[in-house]
Amino acid sequence: MASPAVCFIGVGALDRAEALSAVGPNAPVTDLGGAALVNMPVGEAVKDAMAAARADGLDAAYLPHGARPVRLLLADMDSTVIGQECLDELADKAGHGEAVKAITEQAMRGELNFEEALRDRVATLKDLPASVVDEVLAERITLDPGVQILTATLRRLGAKTVLVSGGFTVFTGPIAARAGFDAHFSNRLEIEDDRFTGEVLPPILGREAKKERLMAELSALGLSTADALCVGDGANDLAMVTAVPHGVAYHAKPVVAEAAPVRIDHHDLSALLYLQGIARSDWADPR
Repeated sequence: MASPAVCFIGVGALDRAEALSAVGPNAPVTDLGGAALVNMPVGEAVKDAMAAARADGLDAAYLPHGARPVRLLLADMDSTVIGQECLDELADKAGHGEAVKAITEQAMRGELNFEEALRDRVATLKDLPASVVDEVLAERITLDPGVQILTATLRRLGAKTVLVSGGFTVFTGPIAARAGFDAHFSNRLEIEDDRFTGEVLPPILGREAKKERLMAELSALGLSTADALCVGDGANDLAMVTAVPHGVAYHAKPVVAEAAPVRIDHHDLSALLYLQGIARSDWADPR
């Protein structure tokens, strides 16, 4: 097992790592190009250095099992792999955008029951033409700037990448393909006569189902939780991101940022490669 490490990400990361190393004393430092690792156990010096780095706009993570490439990635979709909430965008097309957005925010902060909030929001889509999905994908959905680099690099290293979402298959299918994921799992919207009925088909994929998918993938691949990285931003992601050492709260709601082993607040998803000790010079070109 790799030794514990601290990862600094951002401008001045190497200087931060070298300064912390001197407290070590002289703990090993690795320059990742845009980030740096220092191998040392957690202590007050580490906590202080991480807090100072975050305050200055860097990301900092303590990795108790060290930095090594994972074999499995599970990622949330909305506000993680993409910059939007797909259901909010659909509801806006149906004329209920602001009301649904407010419910989404509450649900992602963990203030509402996810399944009930999902059904309430989906009900606003009743009679909306299903063809609107193509418009939303083309006009409103943007990928995280680093996600294609992340998936391409992990694919080259032999890892499996899975998009797992409380959203819907009409979005996860095309977004998974665009972002470079191997598989996707999500909920299904009921469609009749090319229009949404306002119903979501059971079973609903929520917080616990995401963790179940993690465990199923690990079992199928013969891996342990130490071999996986899970990333998400909302309360619906809590079960999976707290189930693995490399559980990442990504630009997350406070309830997730406080519970997850790792948080990324300032950089894009390519930063997850640094957490695995993968130097920028070893990143894959997704083109």
